[in-house]
Amino acid sequence: MSELVFAGVETGGTKILARIVDEDERVLADGRWPTTTPEAALEELVRFLGTSVAAGRALGGIGIAAFGPLVRDQLARDYGRVLSTPKPGWSGSNLRAALGARLGVPVVIDTDVNAAACAEWQRGAGRGVRCLAYVTVGTGIGGGLVVDGRPLPGALHPEIGHIRLARRERDRVQSGCPFHENCAEGLAAGPAIARRLGGDRVLADEPSVRALVAAYLGDLAAALVLCWSPERIVWGGGVMATPHLLGLLRSALSAALAGYGVGEAATAPDFCVPAELADPGLEGALLLARASADRRAPR
Repeated sequence: MSELVFAGVETGGTKILARIVDEDERVLADGRWPTTTPEAALEELVRFLGTSVAAGRALGGIGIAAFGPLVRDQLARDYGRVLSTPKPGWSGSNLRAALGARLGVPVVIDTDVNAAACAEWQRGAGRGVRCLAYVTVGTGIGGGLVVDGRPLPGALHPEIGHIRLARRERDRVQSGCPFHENCAEGLAAGPAIARRLGGDRVLADEPSVRALVAAYLGDLAAALVLCWSPERIVWGGGVMATPHLLGLLRSALSAALAGYGVGEAATAPDFCVPAELADPGLEGALLLARASADRRAPR
């Protein structure tokens, strides 16, 4: 019998990551490509998987952690279809279905933030809590909520990046979101920050811009506290690597709550914490792949 291996794929706004591991979770191969079109992504992944699964091994399942919005209901006929997105060419695409058809293996998909939330809950900064929120701040802003290791179910999935925030009075910079003028993503994600900075300046070197971004992210964190009441919020994504940003965010969260009685969790030192895993979305995709194979195994 062939030894099973598992593949995880993370589709991001600027890059696609892939990894193959064996049953003991040893990494066998890694791949990385720029995010261009779904057709190009399919061909790159088929080529990568075809050349990286050695003789005597069989691909047991593929997990995809994808940017949204997308259809994540496994019983839906269009399971895996990307809905309206600003990423050119991706609206209406279905990488999950295309990969499954080409390779004949089970392919499961969830949002990148749901996958990352599950990975951080199981293996990273979310260990030890029942209810965990994971927020990524990068090209966009997304969030997932995990309760006892399972993502929050619903009609679709949370799209917290598009929660409307109160724009600061003197903030006149155009939103970075094509859909909303005052949503979190439009005000504080990577493209919005680039508009605020201009030129070659970086967020770490601009205290006033950094403080404004932290204020908006603190407002977003307060909305999550009031709506979801998580026991911890894990923050990931490239923007959150900015020195001192998380500390400013914690202060902004406290200011936004203004002493309202939401319990002690939101004011605890370990409430807002950085992600521990280097690639939580990819780790979550591998968890999806393994779970898919486990469900199909004979009992």
